[in-house]
Amino acid sequence: MGEDLISWMNAHPGLVRAAGVASVFTFVGSLVLLPLLVARLPADYFARDEAPAGARAHPVLRAALGLGRNLLGGLLVLAGLAMLVLPGQGLLTLLAGLVLSDFPGKRRLELRLVRRPAVLRALNWMRRRAGRPALLPAAPSVTRE
Repeated sequence: MGEDLISWMNAHPGLVRAAGVASVFTFVGSLVLLPLLVARLPADYFARDEAPAGARAHPVLRAALGLGRNLLGGLLVLAGLAMLVLPGQGLLTLLAGLVLSDFPGKRRLELRLVRRPAVLRALNWMRRRAGRPALLPAAPSVTRE
């Protein structure tokens, strides 16, 4: 198995180089972009029953902004998934991508991630460094019988 991988890497040096460059860019990008996004969240974002509604704007502008947010969110989700095995802040980048994106079940997934004490601690550390108040913890999940 190891020899097959090495021979494949030797046969595709351009692809290996591109993957290395992409890894460096996602790592550095997450170090720069992620704290900015986390600092912009309202302190009660995860404590609310629902995520805040979008601002009222012209429908074309709202659609263009929504598309841009979903593209950026998708890129952050992919980078976060990659950083689960590569160097970087995988869970935090994944969470930032989820916060930016719109999809069914988004809120439940966000709350599941932010209920992890280590994730909430890391988010609040970034907010403290930006001079922002700590995020309020997410309400415990309620199971329906």
